[in-house]
Amino acid sequence: MADKSQSRIARKQELKNSKKKQTSLWKKVGLTLLTLAILAFIGAGTVFSYYIFTAPRLDHDLLGDPPSTKVYDVNGDLFADLGQERRTTINYNELPDVLVDAVLATEDVRFFDHSGVDIYRSTRAIISNITGGFGAEGGSTITQQVVKGSLLTPEKTMERKIQEQWLALQVERAYEKEDILEMYLNKIYFGSGAYGVATAAETYFSVTDLDELTLAQAAVLAGLPQRPSAYDPLVNPDLAEQRMNTVLNLMVRHDKISEEEAEEARSESVEDLLNPSEPEGTPYHSFLDQVNNEVEEKLEADIFNDSLEIHTTLDPDAQDHVEYVLSDSSSINFPDEDLQSGLVVLDTQSGAIRAIGGGRNRQAGGFNMALQAKRQPGSAIKPILDYGPAFEDLNWSTYQQIDNSEPYPISGTDQSVRNHNDQYGGTVSARYGMQQSLNVPALHALEEVGLSRAAEFASSLGVPIPENGLSIRDGIGGSTLSMSTLEMAGAYTPFGNNGIYNEPYAVTEVVFSDGQSETLRSEPTAVMSDSTAYMITDMLKTVVNSGTGTSASISGLPIAGKTGSTNDYVDVWFSGYTTNYTIAAWSGYQEDSSRSVPQGYRNISQLLFREVMSELSSGQQTDDFQMPDSVVRVDVERGSNPAKRPSAFTPDSEIVSELFKRGYEPEEESDQFEEIDPVSNLSAEYDEAFNQLTINWDHSNEDEVRFTIRYGTGSQLNNESSSSDTGFTIQNVERGEVYTVEITAVSQANSNLESDARQVDIQIPDEEPEEEEEEEPDEPEETEENGESSPPDDPGNQEGENGEPENNDENGEPEDDSSENNDDESNEEPDEEQDEEAA
Repeated sequence: MADKSQSRIARKQELKNSKKKQTSLWKKVGLTLLTLAILAFIGAGTVFSYYIFTAPRLDHDLLGDPPSTKVYDVNGDLFADLGQERRTTINYNELPDVLVDAVLATEDVRFFDHSGVDIYRSTRAIISNITGGFGAEGGSTITQQVVKGSLLTPEKTMERKIQEQWLALQVERAYEKEDILEMYLNKIYFGSGAYGVATAAETYFSVTDLDELTLAQAAVLAGLPQRPSAYDPLVNPDLAEQRMNTVLNLMVRHDKISEEEAEEARSESVEDLLNPSEPEGTPYHSFLDQVNNEVEEKLEADIFNDSLEIHTTLDPDAQDHVEYVLSDSSSINFPDEDLQSGLVVLDTQSGAIRAIGGGRNRQAGGFNMALQAKRQPGSAIKPILDYGPAFEDLNWSTYQQIDNSEPYPISGTDQSVRNHNDQYGGTVSARYGMQQSLNVPALHALEEVGLSRAAEFASSLGVPIPENGLSIRDGIGGSTLSMSTLEMAGAYTPFGNNGIYNEPYAVTEVVFSDGQSETLRSEPTAVMSDSTAYMITDMLKTVVNSGTGTSASISGLPIAGKTGSTNDYVDVWFSGYTTNYTIAAWSGYQEDSSRSVPQGYRNISQLLFREVMSELSSGQQTDDFQMPDSVVRVDVERGSNPAKRPSAFTPDSEIVSELFKRGYEPEEESDQFEEIDPVSNLSAEYDEAFNQLTINWDHSNEDEVRFTIRYGTGSQLNNESSSSDTGFTIQNVERGEVYTVEITAVSQANSNLESDARQVDIQIPDEEPEEEEEEEPDEPEETEENGESSPPDDPGNQEGENGEPENNDENGEPEDDSSENNDDESNEEPDEEQDEEAA
């Protein structure tokens, strides 16, 4: 009993000790968490204090003056001062209530209630950033946007956000709400080169008195600052209308207008609202579009609202000439006013953008045909999607024989793809397929490579691959794949740069208002071997020199390039390059995307290329493309498949010189052309009785050959005939001449295969003169006394001048005029027609 009691006491004590230990553990955990919280608070306070301490001072001049972004060309010369060129400032009293309500409902509905920082909006932004990553949602008030655009860099960091809020609180203490809203609406960029809401109203609606703005117009303007390029009503009226409706919905939600007023405004289309004024010329605005894209995408900055110093790759001479050829003053003959073109000039070695032609007679803010137009590439995609990966992965040569026997069948359908010239037969070389832009060989190349690998290769060259992948028809550029002119130019640069790709770029460096700078040059990437790059380039030189791209050729300039067109010539491309420049040009109709480029103008992109490339290359050294050690040039016997070297008996006409990757060149020698024995026992015999030559000879394989007979006098073999016999007769020879007869044996199976010639000479004797009869002594003329007299002349016994009967041959047979023919027609057979392959 005592033992049980002691046992219970022991268990109670053990339980008590266990509870003490648990309590002690929780106390330790709690103290640790408290300590960490205190430390975190202190750390956060320290960081916040540091950020606030290092924040820029409140510069009232910068707040009041509009920000200016200065843009410099490749020479370091200023060519654009954005923000200073086109701005109309207004006072708060000039702002109509409908515009103020639209802006506040969209950007900062509690503007007149908060002290510079909207706690509710900031909290919602913090939650969104935690769940979606920092920068997922902004909580900036209008005051914070004024601070950010005037005093801070646009980077999305915690430091900048804290400094932005701190400075916004100071601005709110220093200025009235109306002054801050006035700053905002005078600073902000509204697209199409318009800075400030007053300039925007004039630009889009030709409204100079803001009180004249309608509700719908005010909603359009209020929706622009978020994404001025995307919502630009002159460029994207459909998107602008969607944004207008969003603003109207926000105004209804925040009790700024009624649903009936919103519905009435929605009934007006944006296109009906527009009445654009003639914009002032912004220099090189097509190029500035790309500058804006790069700064926004890479730095999340705004060249129109942030005060920046931007250094670019722009070549002003190149840009001037590009704008000239796309103007009404152009030397290029365009078929009509509606045909549009996009053109891009890149540095082949670095990918730097030298010039951009955004369209014919394009104004600032208009649709940029070089950057925004996404069109099917047609056959211009063949080097990128078909032949490039085949050379890279399958180690093809420029001689590679590809099936061209019939139209290419599309699997799973009853359709097939045809060549543009509708010609087929056997195989063709990769070079010839590229040169003539044949569809069937290109699709066979893509089939061998595989769609997945082809997409991977093209993507490494900057080609945007559709989300659903490629189809076989994309191999000729006629399916789901579409590209901009800039993307096309960029994809061609690696071929001229030893396989090195540089993403095209317009901005080299950006300097922020606080002195910080960012370098934006693209980094070089090896995307293919130098052997692939060079062999594709060599084939593309053939395209320009003797293929479909001859209209782009420039005398004395080594150019490689490729044509491209889609069905019915809706899109017409040319992309080409030298070692210095790469230029891509597209032409077509923007408004009617199914309209064909007229007959007679379908080489217009080639002409644009030639015009610009000629100007850029004038007076400049342009080196030819250098063949790398990884490539060898090899003589190949035409038609051999796989490739074989020519034999000693292969005729020169059957030898082609092609490029191979080193280590993959052919070693085997062709036996297609074998040695044919020459004729033997060649003899010639003159038959004086018939005045003819009889030629005879022997041959070891007379059943497998035919014989070509050439003959003539005075070393001129100007007569030719053919025979399958080992004998030949030459009639009516000229007396006194030396006849030369040459016999060559020619293969019956291959007319290009022949033996060495054998000759024989024979002297034809002169005609022997007629011997004169000796005159007998005159006998006394018989007289009547003798009783005899001379008989009368008998015309039937008259003789010619030689004492021979006239009009008779030596044998007394009448001469046959037909014997004038020197050929033995009875021995002739028609030549076999050579069946040549375009290989």
